[in-house]
Amino acid sequence: MTHPPGPLTLSQALHTMQQQGLERLDAQLLLLHVLGLPDTLRGWLLAHDTDPLPAAHADALHALTQRRLAGEPLAYLTGRKAFYGLALHVTPDVLVPRPDTETLVDWALEVLGRAPASDHAPRVVDLGTGSGAIALALKSSQPVLQVWATDASQAALAVAQSNARRLQLDVSFHQGNWLANLPAATPRFDCIVSNPPYIAEADAHLSALRFEPTQALTSGSDGLDDLRHIIAQASAHLQPGGWLLLEHGYDQALNVRSLLADAGFAEVQSRRDLAGIERCSGGRWTIAHS
Repeated sequence: MTHPPGPLTLSQALHTMQQQGLERLDAQLLLLHVLGLPDTLRGWLLAHDTDPLPAAHADALHALTQRRLAGEPLAYLTGRKAFYGLALHVTPDVLVPRPDTETLVDWALEVLGRAPASDHAPRVVDLGTGSGAIALALKSSQPVLQVWATDASQAALAVAQSNARRLQLDVSFHQGNWLANLPAATPRFDCIVSNPPYIAEADAHLSALRFEPTQALTSGSDGLDDLRHIIAQASAHLQPGGWLLLEHGYDQALNVRSLLADAGFAEVQSRRDLAGIERCSGGRWTIAHS
């Protein structure tokens, strides 16, 4: 299809992007991005469909369209992703937060809401925080919580800390592998939560995730190495009655429940994601510490 000479209208630009293979929503969000407008103004595009696309934005829009068609996540192109009602900044140093992970946040809020009365606010740590999505969602939802977050990647922590500052949420960030390198005086937690790498190193689905950081995706030959490590560490950092809640792969629930039970956790169970898949598993540590 050809267009008359001169700048494209916004409507024509959207049509062209869709003809090239983009989903309508992706096209709208990329157009809003180059125009410097928030994602929430999709209706504005309809009201201004005959406005010309400024020439200064046309080349940038074309380049972003080609990158999206090549499979690069929209969040990396725009630098933002919504999660649990929060507008997060994301970069290729962190995984793009997925809606399914909101299941883990819901569960953590539920168990923290049932934490026994004590002289301190409930304490929770998010292991492998990435963009800070889980930790910040917890703190935003229950401001009384004391929230820690760890990540082995300094670049990822920088993204998470930037999100925390912008959202004005008080989270204590620490660099380290899972529970390692937390300050010696760190108290035991009422809940440990994590969305760790859980994809097997030879998994065929990895090609579709090639733009995201591999170290945040894969975990050994069966995808369970990091889950095993966290489960083995967790009891030494939990209050009696505290919960360990873990996200995992679509076919790993049975294995993760077995690992939790073998490690001495009680009330071991799984929760289903938006598609009805067992996406998270967890258990309660009931043994008093000496």
